[in-house]
Amino acid sequence: MGKRKEESISKPGSNKRQRQEYTDEHSDESNEEENSHSSADIGIIESIQLKNFMCHSMLGPFQFGSNLNFVVGNNGSGKSSVLTALIVGLGGKATATNRGSALKMFVRDGETSADISITLRNQGRDAFKPEAYGGSIIVNQHINLDGSRSYRLKSKSGTLISSKKEELIGILDHFNIQVDNPVSVLTQEMSKHFLQSKNEGDKYKFFMKATQLEQMKEDYSSIMKTKENTCIQIEQGVERLQELKLLYCEKKERYKSIGFVNDMRNRLEDLKHKMAWAVVSEMEKEIQPIRENIIAGEGNTEKFVQKLEECQVKVNEAEEKYKAIQDKLITVSEEAQALHPQCISLKADVQARRKAVSETEVLYNRFKTELKRLGKDDEQLRKRIEELKSSANQVSEPEKLERQRKILHLREQLKAFRDEEIMIGQQVDQFQQAIYRCKEEHARLRREDCDMKQALDAKQKQLRELKDSKTNTLKRFGPHIPAFLEAVETAYRQGRFKHKPIGPLGAFIHLKDAELTLAVESCLKSLVQAFCCDNHSDERTLQLLMSKYYPHGFRPQIIVNKFQNKVYDVRHRGVHHPEFPSVLTALEIDHAVVANCLIDVRSIETILLIKSSRKAREVMQLNCPPKNCREAFTAEGDQVFDRRYYSSDYLRPKFLSKDVEAEISHLEKEIENKKAQLTVSQQRLYSIENEIRQNEDHLHGYRRHQKELQIKIRTTNAEIADLENMEEHQSVDIRTLEDEAEENKGKMESVKKDMQQQSRKMEELKNILQVAEKKFEEMKEKIHQVEEIAGPFKDELNQADSEVENIKRRLQHYEDKQKEHLACIKRHKELLAAKEKELEEKMAQARQIYPERIEVSRTVKSLDAEMNRLRERINSENDRHGNREEIIQQFHDAKERYEDANSKVKNLKKFIRLLEEIMTQRFKIYRQFLRLLSLRCKLYFDHLLRIRACSGKILFDHKNETLSITVQPREEDKAALNDVRSLSGGERSFSTVCFILSLWSITESPFRCLDEFDVYMDMVNRRIAMDMILKVADSQHHRQFILLTPQSMSSLPTSSYIRILRMQDPERGQRTLDFQNRNDKEEDQ
Repeated sequence: MGKRKEESISKPGSNKRQRQEYTDEHSDESNEEENSHSSADIGIIESIQLKNFMCHSMLGPFQFGSNLNFVVGNNGSGKSSVLTALIVGLGGKATATNRGSALKMFVRDGETSADISITLRNQGRDAFKPEAYGGSIIVNQHINLDGSRSYRLKSKSGTLISSKKEELIGILDHFNIQVDNPVSVLTQEMSKHFLQSKNEGDKYKFFMKATQLEQMKEDYSSIMKTKENTCIQIEQGVERLQELKLLYCEKKERYKSIGFVNDMRNRLEDLKHKMAWAVVSEMEKEIQPIRENIIAGEGNTEKFVQKLEECQVKVNEAEEKYKAIQDKLITVSEEAQALHPQCISLKADVQARRKAVSETEVLYNRFKTELKRLGKDDEQLRKRIEELKSSANQVSEPEKLERQRKILHLREQLKAFRDEEIMIGQQVDQFQQAIYRCKEEHARLRREDCDMKQALDAKQKQLRELKDSKTNTLKRFGPHIPAFLEAVETAYRQGRFKHKPIGPLGAFIHLKDAELTLAVESCLKSLVQAFCCDNHSDERTLQLLMSKYYPHGFRPQIIVNKFQNKVYDVRHRGVHHPEFPSVLTALEIDHAVVANCLIDVRSIETILLIKSSRKAREVMQLNCPPKNCREAFTAEGDQVFDRRYYSSDYLRPKFLSKDVEAEISHLEKEIENKKAQLTVSQQRLYSIENEIRQNEDHLHGYRRHQKELQIKIRTTNAEIADLENMEEHQSVDIRTLEDEAEENKGKMESVKKDMQQQSRKMEELKNILQVAEKKFEEMKEKIHQVEEIAGPFKDELNQADSEVENIKRRLQHYEDKQKEHLACIKRHKELLAAKEKELEEKMAQARQIYPERIEVSRTVKSLDAEMNRLRERINSENDRHGNREEIIQQFHDAKERYEDANSKVKNLKKFIRLLEEIMTQRFKIYRQFLRLLSLRCKLYFDHLLRIRACSGKILFDHKNETLSITVQPREEDKAALNDVRSLSGGERSFSTVCFILSLWSITESPFRCLDEFDVYMDMVNRRIAMDMILKVADSQHHRQFILLTPQSMSSLPTSSYIRILRMQDPERGQRTLDFQNRNDKEEDQ
């Protein structure tokens, strides 16, 4: 597209026209600023641009001047498209353009939408929202193929201000732009219709529409119609008002008839007021005792606190006493335990010495018996020798037979005695074995009884610790743990630790699955009670503290491990099983240091927990163990390796169980079982002791009997020997007997020596035995003394434990009492708060009923009774006269309806009177305005015809609403005036221009648009019409004129107020039309 330029003629009368070219729009603005005193400031069209509109892909932008603009070009070049776009772009209907019946018809074929952009000037003191839009308003309209359109109103800088059509309508009203007014925009079709119309009524309508008198007339007609409808409503309202008045009078009479009930109602209302405040008074009386109880209760709270403090002091004292006794008992027990190994050693030594003495005694007794036997034999030999020597072979046969008979009898007795001795010996052996077995059983039972007592004491201690752990969970790890931890805390506050030790570790461990508690305890063992220190200095300090609270040999393990705030990352070396957790994953550990200690010391990340022992064997032994898995533990606490299986020593968890009540119940049952077993064991001990005594009694009896039998056997043997010696006296050689006696004497000497030697040895062993027995007895006595010392300590410990329990129960009793007391105070306070809230509500209700407080001496009950009596009387009266409220309501409703209708009728009548006055005045002004506009139009029309030396006139018939135009050409007889229809085309177009110019003079609009105004004019008429338009435009610089014509307009004078926009025919394939100045064309040639 070429550059758009303006041309103007400096001297209207010169034949040669000088051209002034404007190369850009900035030069236009500078000229306009120089003539700003006469140019328009608002409403004029600065530019128009079209896209895909009608048959044009791109048209414009057109830069219009502020005064007179000619758009010239051949038919089809787009002149009428510009005018159509102006009408449509500023909100006009499609039918107003006479170019289409719908907006979608303006979208170019083959395209989906069309766009129109119109820029309106917005300057001066009458500008529209200058702070938002600035010096120009850009109206963009987008038309879719479905016929819909949208607006975008932008400022001069291109900023979007609004997208509403109401905003555009406001702008057009502010600028007085009427795109559907033929005076503002006269299209070619409208002009042609006006020229060819033979109906004078149509011309009158054209005049009325152009001057907007038609709109004013229609508004007046609408107002008069509304007035008629209002008058009809008034007539109907008057009739209705009479009916309402009658109803009102009727209700009023009925209302007056129930006036005597008012006193009772007033009395009832007064009682309601008193009732409201009486309720408040009674509630205040109810609240007062509650307040007093709360004050008294809060006073007693101090007593409870004092009692609790006293009990707590006593508990602390009792616990300290218990701890002191326990420490003494532990010390004594340690001493006793330290003496037991020595006692056992001494006992074994005594037993060995006794055995040696017994063996020596046996040998000595054997020698002694042998010596006695040899002495007897020697004595018998001597007697025999003496008898043999003295006997003289005088033994008679009867004596011999008698001796043989006696010998036989003695031998039979001897055999009986020996058989009995054998039997007695067997009995003695049996009783000795029985006694030995019973003593072994007795010793075993004594050990079991001792172990059972120790186990019972441990269970009772554990039970006490469990019961204590209900109030303090740390006591599960030992009764001294809270005090020890408090000492650790004190030492840490005193700066004795660099980092506060952490423990016991079990206090920081919580199981996710309670069924694995025993497995975890079996795995961790003593680590549950262990402590962790950051450094060795802290460890030494902690050991020193432990020595004051733990007995020697019972101190927990201390782990030295650098404290870290983050748990080790063991994902690469931990065991991962899809079904079973590791110890690390099965635990919730409160402290990272505890987790790290257990990882370092026990490698809990590599240990699996498998509830079923069968499944554990399958995982660990039948198959290859999982990666990184060292061992596993079952729910029973059994330890499983890949080739080994160890049963657990634990039966139940001691430290990590969550269900303390269940553990207490289980322990109580175990204690009962232990007590029952101890009772049975003691009964068995008593029974065995009785059995031992009985067996020993029997053994002593049998031994006495055995000794008696041995004496009888020896006596019988001696008698037999004597009888046999007497019988064989004669045949025995005395010398032989003497030799035998000598030999026997030698044996006796030898036996005596052996016996003396054995006696000395026995004495030595007895002396050693006495020393050993003395030492053993001294050790037993020492142990007995220690045990006797421990006995009172145990009694004192039990008594102290009972005292602690009693004081704790008393403390618990007072705590429960205090809780109950505080709960009672809380309930009273809650009750008081509820009562006070209710009181506030009642007071608020009472103030609503009656604002000022009334002191009422009567009770609510008496007031209620009187109110009920009054209500009964009022109801009885209502039954006689009807419901009072309904009567009053009906009266007020009737009065309100009557007064409302009366007010409406009065207001409508007043409105009609005022409307009649206004309409009379407005009709008078309208007729005057119509006459003045008609007269101005006639005068201006006649003035314009005289320019061509023609004559004519416009005749208005306002009554019949007709307008006739008569014109007399200058060459004809002036006496004959012709109708417009009898004129030539050029004369008719000229007369039309005169008529339009006449209408321009009597209407207001910021711009005027004419499409092909000179199409039927000859050169002379065109020149005259053009001069007239130029003159009008020159006299009205505040208005903008846009004239569309197919003529070249080469004869126009050059002026800064005239701009010619030449449109070229579109070339083949061209998408955008160029505007080119005619001087540029000549220069191109």
